[in-house]
Amino acid sequence: MLARRIIPCLDVAAGRVVKGIHFESLRDAGDPVEQAARYDAEGADELVFLDISASPDERRTTLDMVSRVAESIFIPFTVGGGIRSVADAGAALRAGADKISINTAAVREPGLVTRLAESFGSQCVVAAVDVRRRNGRFTVVVNAGREETSLEAVEWIRRLEGLGAGEILLTSMDRDGTGAGYDLELLRAASAATTLPVIASGGAGSLAHLAEALEAGAHGVLAATIFHFQGSSLPEARAFLRARGFPVRP
Repeated sequence: MLARRIIPCLDVAAGRVVKGIHFESLRDAGDPVEQAARYDAEGADELVFLDISASPDERRTTLDMVSRVAESIFIPFTVGGGIRSVADAGAALRAGADKISINTAAVREPGLVTRLAESFGSQCVVAAVDVRRRNGRFTVVVNAGREETSLEAVEWIRRLEGLGAGEILLTSMDRDGTGAGYDLELLRAASAATTLPVIASGGAGSLAHLAEALEAGAHGVLAATIFHFQGSSLPEARAFLRARGFPVRP
């Protein structure tokens, strides 16, 4: 069985790590380089860096910050936010990213997913899917949660696999920052719909929530609040999951 991944997330705006609730009411969580180095030292399996204001501001990813973070870590590093073209993705990879994450650009131009997979390999392409529940439906949202689309999330995930994505980063906007736990119904539906690894995001408030997401079918768990603010460490998370029978790295 493949090892399950524990992935801290750095949401970055104006050069600082931030964390909010439902992508709003942001509070400062430190310097990106310092936080990245700490998570690397604690043994994170991967790190995700999301330039969360890039799409709303209609600008590209802050590559200088990406380079500084990349130089401070040795673990796999995913970068998202403001990547709208093969050239943008190439620039992020040259700056030190191992994988790139796209959301808004994929919805606007689905063919971009295929071009990225053809250019860099599917293993490099993380399709981020942000979801809100609306009238009993899992609705895809873009533009850092500001814009709802007509896409149904599970159908969109199936399509993303066909387009060439290598992984799904699935975020519940309803749970984001709440500490109430991941949306397990969404996770189960998404995991059943695709053969791609699904990374759970949005809602982790305890180590028990990480285990619940893995039981629901996630291949990895992304979290921010519990690591940034609540004092849980990566070694504690690994020990907790290992004790419950999940295959995680020593």
